[in-house]
Amino acid sequence: MLTTASVPDRDKVAYWNEVVSRTLVPMTVAPRDDGPFDGRITAHRLAYLQVSTLEADAERVSRTPALISRSSEALMAVGVQISGTATFVQDGRRTRVREGDLVVYDTTRPYSFDYPGRFAAHVFQLPRRALGVSDGDIRRVTGDAIGTGDGFGAMLLPFLATLASSADNYPAGVANRLAGNVVDLFATLIAERAHPGGDAPDTARSHLVLRVREHIDRNLGDPGLSPESIARTFRISVRYLHRLFEGEHVTVARLIQRRRLEECSRELARRAGTAPTVSSVAQRWGFVSPAHFSRAFRAAYGVSPREWRSLRTAQDRGGRLPADPPVRSSAVTERYPVSRTAVPPRTALPSRLETV
Repeated sequence: MLTTASVPDRDKVAYWNEVVSRTLVPMTVAPRDDGPFDGRITAHRLAYLQVSTLEADAERVSRTPALISRSSEALMAVGVQISGTATFVQDGRRTRVREGDLVVYDTTRPYSFDYPGRFAAHVFQLPRRALGVSDGDIRRVTGDAIGTGDGFGAMLLPFLATLASSADNYPAGVANRLAGNVVDLFATLIAERAHPGGDAPDTARSHLVLRVREHIDRNLGDPGLSPESIARTFRISVRYLHRLFEGEHVTVARLIQRRRLEECSRELARRAGTAPTVSSVAQRWGFVSPAHFSRAFRAAYGVSPREWRSLRTAQDRGGRLPADPPVRSSAVTERYPVSRTAVPPRTALPSRLETV
């Protein structure tokens, strides 16, 4: 706990400004009264989620564009009013926040809180990108107080209160899973508020899935690429990452392997005089074990990597297979009979990759 209790009266306001800005985000705090100021704040971290509780005398908090420029990371915040009231302003909307209300705000845009009397509040902060919610949906929600007397809010408030009071008691593994659950809850809350009719487009999930796919494509050559490493990069739980891909008809691990095999097959299809060795291709695209690569390639394409290269080389040279093509797989002879004049184009091949 950081508190002004032991700070000389003349230094309390400056100290409180420094403490709040360092713990939350850079902001300006101005007391509303002339007397000695009193404030205290605690902060705990659950993986990428920070949970803070503050109690202070009447004050006005402002986050300006100049202060925003001092922040290195875009954060979303959810405040829960424990006691007292506040007037909150963001995105041109002003709302009265009462005890038990919840408010969502984006730290990358200016906002202010005006507390007319002593108050207490929980503040939950998480990276903006971890939430996976569109900017448009966030703008529809900021500037409004969300009542927690009924609906989704009635379920959310007790959970957040319990989490804030016990945030320092969880081991790392549990903390990471809890952070993922909080992300799910906040994303659901924003979607519910932004689209009250229940027909919201699934833009948040689609956007995050697209970013994950782009990340996979950029890092295929990294042998350490895995669901766990991806979850760490996007600061989400592995459980939430798997939930994102439930509608993609492929798991994250299989998507990584499928994309690696596709790039390997493309590179092996180059003319034999310029193409690198099979083992170097496998290594370049993230396969550590040549034996594993060969098994995975055969399962996907029905031939070994070397057989694939021979077939594609024959196609490039004259459009006809050799008289005695080096095909030993019953799977490939069944799919590509020797009597055909050429191996089917690559676009017809990846259908079996879904089973890798």
